[in-house]
Amino acid sequence: MGEFWPVPDLLGHLCGRWRVTRSVRDLASGATGEFSGTTVFDPLDGGGLLHREAGTFVWQGVPRPAERTLRFLPGPTPGTADVRFADGRPFHDLDLTSGRWRTDHPCAADLYRGEFEVYDEDHWRTTWRVGGPAKDHLLVTDYTRNRAIAPDDTTARRP
Repeated sequence: MGEFWPVPDLLGHLCGRWRVTRSVRDLASGATGEFSGTTVFDPLDGGGLLHREAGTFVWQGVPRPAERTLRFLPGPTPGTADVRFADGRPFHDLDLTSGRWRTDHPCAADLYRGEFEVYDEDHWRTTWRVGGPAKDHLLVTDYTRNRAIAPDDTTARRP
């Protein structure tokens, strides 16, 4: 994809429900997996968003339920956030004011290198390359806003 879509208010932009698809590839073994589900960003008391992801992860043909929870706390400016694990540990910084962001997260001896790209109001992607002695993975996640169609929304109806 070419151009990126700047996000002046990151928390306002993310708030709501998103459809999620994620491909997972073990670069060392060639094994692949896929996640599909929903991510909901709900307001947190005191500011920020609670990110709740739930769905099905299929690894080498075996499906199992999967979920995770993150906290997106307000950053120093509206286009930024401090992303944390559910227990409050730091995960990574995020700045989507240009529509694109790169960040790192050290995890034990492995390093997660993340890239975030916003394509428009309803589509964004994260790519995590995980490398180290324990992992050699590529995770690509696509988010599509799940817009509920209101009964009086005539633009969604076809003649």
